Amino acid sequence: QVQLVESGGGLVQAGDSLRLSCAASGRTFNIAKMGWFRQAPGKERELVAIITWDTGSTMYTDSVKGRFTISRDNVKNTMYLQMNSLKPEDTAVYYCAARPPTTGAYEYWGQGTQVTVSS
Repeated sequence: QVQLVESGGGLVQAGDSLRLSCAASGRTFNIAKMGWFRQAPGKERELVAIITWDTGSTMYTDSVKGRFTISRDNVKNTMYLQMNSLKPEDTAVYYCAARPPTTGAYEYWGQGTQVTVSS
């Protein structure tokens, strides 16, 4: 099992920045990819960004490209999401998730952290 704990959410104004953290513990050797997802009220959960744990390669959904940066610290077993130039439409609960190498599914999830961007 892998346990994930997010932190860093909050209430900010449009144009501000926030950095989310996701600390992983447990069987962290069983992580192939980690990602950030978000879910806004009344909307489906969407993928924000993914990072491959060993290579550090990344991908982003179009709406956050150029504004958000995903990164990881393999020593601390922690993933980050640096969010700059925040917009009201970024308001959501942000979740981190981890995917084992043997499946295509994100099996481990954090509890979520609220990000609210006021206009």
